[in-house]
Amino acid sequence: QVQLVESGGGLVQAGGSLRLSCAASGRTSRSSAMGWFRQAPGKEREFVAAISWTGGSTSYADSAKGRFTISRDNAKNTVYLDMNSLKLEDTAVYYCAADPKLVVLVTTTQARFWGQGTQVTVSS
Repeated sequence: QVQLVESGGGLVQAGGSLRLSCAASGRTSRSSAMGWFRQAPGKEREFVAAISWTGGSTSYADSAKGRFTISRDNAKNTVYLDMNSLKLEDTAVYYCAADPKLVVLVTTTQARFWGQGTQVTVSS
């Protein structure tokens, strides 16, 4: 099984940058596609970015494309989300997720495993 622990959330000013980290552990952690989702109050959970287990394929939501970068360091068993040019509308709880199939992360808002989430608040 896979366990996920996020870190790096916090307060940041609009236009600033923030790096989220997700440490994965468990039997299939090195062979799982990983992704980031977010949920703002009163809104549905939405896909942000995902990466294949090898890092060879990535996918981004339109809202993240060009501003966010997902990467992974398999030696550390950690996935990152580098967020740049942050906007007020990026404020949400960000969840790390893992699934055996990248397509599941990209095409649905579901995953096999979820972290507890980390709050990102963008201020003006």
